[in-house]
Amino acid sequence: MSEKDCGHHDEEKKKLYRRLFALLLAFIILVLFVILLIWLILRPTKPHFILQDATVYNFNISTSTNMLTSNFQISLSSRNPNNRIGIYYDRLDVYATYRSQQITLPTLLPASYQGHKDVSVWSPFLSGNNVPVAPYIGDSLTQDQMAGTVLINIKVYGRVRWKVGTFVSGKYHLNVNCPAYITFGGKTSNGFGVGPGIKYELVQNCNVDV
Repeated sequence: MSEKDCGHHDEEKKKLYRRLFALLLAFIILVLFVILLIWLILRPTKPHFILQDATVYNFNISTSTNMLTSNFQISLSSRNPNNRIGIYYDRLDVYATYRSQQITLPTLLPASYQGHKDVSVWSPFLSGNNVPVAPYIGDSLTQDQMAGTVLINIKVYGRVRWKVGTFVSGKYHLNVNCPAYITFGGKTSNGFGVGPGIKYELVQNCNVDV
């Protein structure tokens, strides 16, 4: 075979490879376009979280050392409002804050899948023993308790994925903030005794960002 024939043969192979690459690229673009189109049509709606209740077992501040000890159990529900989209909760950490300072350790909720229109309910314990707080936070907490109402925020931080048919999206950050107004003593208290704790029926809508 002459050098001319070899060069022609190599050129044909290059053309074939370019065509195959172009076809593969076009196929990938088509698949991505279809996924994007389905995504835009369905447009997932973020889940709806509600803080159902909170049971307080311990919530004390040591004014001499500015150490806060707290122990709660909460009931938190989540509803998937989508008709055709499921939600994978890959990781959810729940913790409590007071005046933007975290006062309990994060509690990890089990990974789960939530189908269309399904409701999930979790009842984790949240605790923090001798958590150091800034002096002004200790003073504010003492004043709030004397006034009869303390605002505690239950927060959820995690990662979720959306499921549309057989397609599963990448991971998205989930941030949930649930205000819990706890009243102490007197006729205005909204709590009642449950064993060693005091249970507060809240049914409070949460702010959700995805």
